[in-house]
Amino acid sequence: MSIPENGPDDTAAASFFQRSVMVLLVDDQVVVGEAVRRALLDEPGIEFHFCSNPAEAIAVARSVQPTVILQDLVMPTMNGLDLVRQYRADADTKDIPIIVLSTKEEASVKSEAFRVGANDYLVKLPDRIELIARIRYHSAGYLSQIQRDEAYRALRRSQQQLMETNLELQRLTNVDGLTGLSNRRYFEEYFETEWRHAMRTREPISLLMIDIDHFKQYNDTYGHLAGDEVLRSVARAIKDTFSRPRDLAVRMGGEEFVVILPQTTLDELTALGNEAVRVVEGLAIPHSSSTVAEVVTISVGGTAYVPKPEDQPSGFLEAADRAMYEAKRSGRNRARIKQQ
Repeated sequence: MSIPENGPDDTAAASFFQRSVMVLLVDDQVVVGEAVRRALLDEPGIEFHFCSNPAEAIAVARSVQPTVILQDLVMPTMNGLDLVRQYRADADTKDIPIIVLSTKEEASVKSEAFRVGANDYLVKLPDRIELIARIRYHSAGYLSQIQRDEAYRALRRSQQQLMETNLELQRLTNVDGLTGLSNRRYFEEYFETEWRHAMRTREPISLLMIDIDHFKQYNDTYGHLAGDEVLRSVARAIKDTFSRPRDLAVRMGGEEFVVILPQTTLDELTALGNEAVRVVEGLAIPHSSSTVAEVVTISVGGTAYVPKPEDQPSGFLEAADRAMYEAKRSGRNRARIKQQ
């Protein structure tokens, strides 16, 4: 049975809590249920539900979702305190305020009621004003807690979404939009980190410079859209060739790529550089304007080195660049690897 949300004397400014109080009385005596119903009848914003069978109390509470439970203490088929324990053990009812109703005031019973999880204790039938005050007080606290919990959940969701957005923005600022490889900005950060690591551990670090042969002529012949597709295809081939966890493939700009290969020796670098050349040629992308081959090819230059404290990373980059231009001067579509 429900009371209309707004009585004739109510104003539109009635509070959220007044409009949202839901009372569930669990008592085996129908006369008690009727008495409480009448006590709440004229109260605005209070809905009243009555359960006379304690065995059904949990199920009714899940369905009704009360903001406060009035729980009889002495019932023929179940001890009211046992039912309080059940409320507190159930995920759907564990936080709902419980006001225990007893026929008499006994300190030991009251103490036990609070110990098992009751929020309040009233001798029935209580004074109407006191009953309503207790109901509103506990309901307000419960609803406030629900609102706080939802606010915290919303805040955590917002923080998680913000963190994911920031990570995605950071990722995008480090990625070349056309090829999906890392960009020059990230290359500078990563290279410095790996250079310092190689210096500390006295391990070799290797670098490959890669340039697509006669790429300007390709664009002039096939158009820039086709050129963009070539860049994407070559980028995929490079990424697939250098796929170890710490390898980093980068598009530096235009048709130039760089690959950082930590813990890679000169012999390993030579094999990897030659493999990259073979893989790109194996893509068999037609290039009628090339003087090297009938398909798209690359020139690769590389160097490997164990850096010393007095060394500068810029010298390492220049050595790889010189090796690449040597590959171009010696005919392109090949790799030239030099010891730093």
